[in-house]
Amino acid sequence: MSIDEYDVVVAGAGTAGCYAAATIANEGLDVVIVERKDEEEAGHIACGDALKGADAFPEAIPKERLEPAFTNTGVDHGRFEIPQEDTVLEIPVPGELAVIDRWEYGRRIIAGAEDAGVDFHYDTVINDVIQTDDGRVTGLRANRGGDPVTYEGDLVIDGAGSLSLLQDKADFEGTTFDTNVRYSQFCSAYREIVEVPEPVEWDDALVFKATDRAAGYLWYFPRTATEINAGLGFQMNEEPMQLVEALKRDLRNRPEFEGAEVRDKLGAALPTRRPYDSAVAPGYMAVGDAAGHVNPTTGGGIAGAAYAGKYAGEQAVKAVSDGDVSEENLWRYNARVMDHFGGRYAGLDVYNVLSTAVDVDDLMGLLASLPGEKLAEALYEGSTSMSFGLKLKAAVKSFGYWGTIRNFYQTKSLADELLAHYESYPTSPAAMANWTRERDAIMDRIYETTGADAKY
Repeated sequence: MSIDEYDVVVAGAGTAGCYAAATIANEGLDVVIVERKDEEEAGHIACGDALKGADAFPEAIPKERLEPAFTNTGVDHGRFEIPQEDTVLEIPVPGELAVIDRWEYGRRIIAGAEDAGVDFHYDTVINDVIQTDDGRVTGLRANRGGDPVTYEGDLVIDGAGSLSLLQDKADFEGTTFDTNVRYSQFCSAYREIVEVPEPVEWDDALVFKATDRAAGYLWYFPRTATEINAGLGFQMNEEPMQLVEALKRDLRNRPEFEGAEVRDKLGAALPTRRPYDSAVAPGYMAVGDAAGHVNPTTGGGIAGAAYAGKYAGEQAVKAVSDGDVSEENLWRYNARVMDHFGGRYAGLDVYNVLSTAVDVDDLMGLLASLPGEKLAEALYEGSTSMSFGLKLKAAVKSFGYWGTIRNFYQTKSLADELLAHYESYPTSPAAMANWTRERDAIMDRIYETTGADAKY
């Protein structure tokens, strides 16, 4: 068995892994990315292909490296179809927005990390995590091209995606690492790249469509006016084939897809939950999907993964330079994630909780009655406010859904309280137990108010 030694070993060549590794390599440390796919398939990931906020991405991989993957920069709003109400909502999307070729984007971030000096080991399947007797992670065991290999490093960064195998193998007892993870907190996604014969009329919009169950939704994202990413997301506790049939049925009924050809098919899992309370343990950090760094209402995870990679990479450099990869010395990574987007995502997850306890027709009726710009704020910022005039207008339009609205506003108040609590995220693992106890008390009130089953 061969042994490969590095300062840092990164699992997974996705966005979070590449940005973390590039950040580390730019500081002169030796870092390897271990990727299960072969070199040709690496970067081929099921995704909605919508990318928001790339103008402010970390500089570890220069933006100009990514731009050739941007196939449609003319999208500027969401188009939310609600068949239950025979309504289409046009919702503005704040910030820079683009639709990308995700596979080309994947190749581009890999090339950017290579430019920074990252080694890539493809066709490498991880099968175990190496830990010392006191629990510090020191490496990985894997098979590379069918041959056993051991990777040793001062630090391991887990970018292996949703429901990461590494977290099944590692023993996190005695740490703060979040192990409160189960399938019901995740969504399955399936998408097809479809070539249509004529340009679609909505090539400037991201199209969402509700299914007849709140746990599922369809999307149509135009890579170009004739190349459409058509997909489906649904909670893992739903019956997948029934919802896939909903996508197929909708494709058959949309005239713009008549005579279309399918170019690619792919599925994946993604978190629709709050970010991990803590994504660090001695010698170990989790990033991106492997730490729940995804907007739980939209499924958008590229931006969060890029910044999580940056923060983890910078903390890795410090920890290795200090010769101290303890949980305490890695903690700053947690705090930066929560300060930047983690608290906001936790607030957004409250609305996912609410959706599980609201009748889907009532929910769609409520959405149809709200102003589009306020929906955009709720989807992307985690909170919103309305003037008296807008409240009055919405009240008139939403007659018949006032009970649902009352529940919504009670829940919103609690979501705002939760957001405020995340602003006091602990500065060290020693304070985590008290902070978590107070957060869980807020969540108990959310479950009581919404009538939803406990999610965590």
